[in-house]
Amino acid sequence: MHFGILDLLRVTTFVSLFALVLAMPVALGVAIFLTQYAPRRFAMPLAHLVDLLAAVPSIIYGVWGLHVLAPHLRPVATSLNHTLGHCFLFAGGNTSIGGGGNVFTGGIVLAVMILPIITAVTREVFAQTPHGQIEAALALGATRWEVVTTTVLPFGRSGYISGAMLGLGRALGETVALLIILHGTQQAFGWSLFDGGSTFATKIAAAASGLDNPYQAGAYLAAGLMLYLLTFVVNAAARAALAGAGRATR
Repeated sequence: MHFGILDLLRVTTFVSLFALVLAMPVALGVAIFLTQYAPRRFAMPLAHLVDLLAAVPSIIYGVWGLHVLAPHLRPVATSLNHTLGHCFLFAGGNTSIGGGGNVFTGGIVLAVMILPIITAVTREVFAQTPHGQIEAALALGATRWEVVTTTVLPFGRSGYISGAMLGLGRALGETVALLIILHGTQQAFGWSLFDGGSTFATKIAAAASGLDNPYQAGAYLAAGLMLYLLTFVVNAAARAALAGAGRATR
């Protein structure tokens, strides 16, 4: 039996990193707006609204991504492939570009899922910026944006990175949403956003009914161990970054 654990590793890391690249700048912008620009009476309701994204079940994200989001992404995906197809990231993959069952659609949905995690951690760290430093910068004539770039961002950098690592850990282990969206294929993964495939988690979930076979069960246990090691390393890095942020605040 050819299990293809290397392709599982490639798909898992690629779709997770793609989601992280999409979610990080959005989370940073939302956190800056909520802590530095939004009026207090609007900041908390908006923060709760973002946090509610984490409460939506994964299966809802999967169905929404495949049947609602994917049709709207079809012209975008086709345009990217037509314009930037010479780059391997946007080259034709092993699934239909307009079908939606690829890393492009899965990564965007995954980015929405990890957005509240990164935003919540970043927002809390930015809110702990010493008020005296902010007032001093404003007293020296700095604009609000200059305060953000010279005071808030340097203070909260470690917390932002730790939030991103926590979001990455969440993305690596996502199962149901990607199981619905990604189209499994026997063709090799080619590092294109329009490739399909399986992650560690979706491969194990899809074969749950066949785990009574000891030979197959051993392969899936090995895949589960690889996923555990990946998430362990990412979460350890997040804890280290968070500890660094804690020392910086003191």
